[in-house]
Amino acid sequence: MADSPWHAAVIALFVWWFSTGLILWRVRVADNGNEHQHGLSVVLGLPLLFGGIFAFHASLADTTPLGTYLGFFAAVAIWGWIELAFLSGIITGPNRTPCPTDAPPVARFWRAVGTIAWHEALLIATLALMAWASRDAANPFAFLTFALLFGARILAKLNLFFGVPRINIQFLPRPLTHLASHFRLSRITPFFPFSVSLLTIATALLLERTISATTPGTAIGFALLTCLALLAVLEHWFMVLPLPDEKLWRWMLPARKTPTPRMADRLQEDPHGL
Repeated sequence: MADSPWHAAVIALFVWWFSTGLILWRVRVADNGNEHQHGLSVVLGLPLLFGGIFAFHASLADTTPLGTYLGFFAAVAIWGWIELAFLSGIITGPNRTPCPTDAPPVARFWRAVGTIAWHEALLIATLALMAWASRDAANPFAFLTFALLFGARILAKLNLFFGVPRINIQFLPRPLTHLASHFRLSRITPFFPFSVSLLTIATALLLERTISATTPGTAIGFALLTCLALLAVLEHWFMVLPLPDEKLWRWMLPARKTPTPRMADRLQEDPHGL
């Protein structure tokens, strides 16, 4: 069972759904608590970070399917803690105010960068450290997993900035409500088909590597990456197609004790795109 790429794909799908839901659940619980709850979330998540770092180093020399899974879960754990720190409002950026509706495109871009600058810097630094640690490793799948997550997330963030028809902002936690003002509701821009095409090509190439893999560990690793890349494509289409994707996690979350005021009104609308 551990050697089956099909089982690896199912595991990747479950990890994507469950880890996303778990982070959203904890952030919503913190939103419903006092002002210290978001900081507590980051502290409570530290074992996840330390466990991910330990598992990452342990996986580097292990080319068995178990080692591949270990590297995959290590990357997801490290990524998950960084995302939790971001959604908790602890590691974000220097700009924490809404974007004026009349801001010109260049100013809006730099304001948007300012909302996530420290988060992106931490992701880039982590990616660089993992690349350096994996440079001669027999098992590079922890680094490859993190790199794929990073690349897909950058494409998604740029699409939210340039404009897409559907944006789910109901999951934005209270410390990040100002982010919605940097998103744009509009018809898709040329960047969207470019992003989807790039991710689709990556999915096809990873699938080819899965099929042509000569060892069980390599087949498992590329199967995990293929599924993640396919999920990234799906997440991009969720920005366009009228599908109730929020129902995947909404049922897991407690209701907000106090609604976030006028969050939806902070979205910038531009029916003509850019």
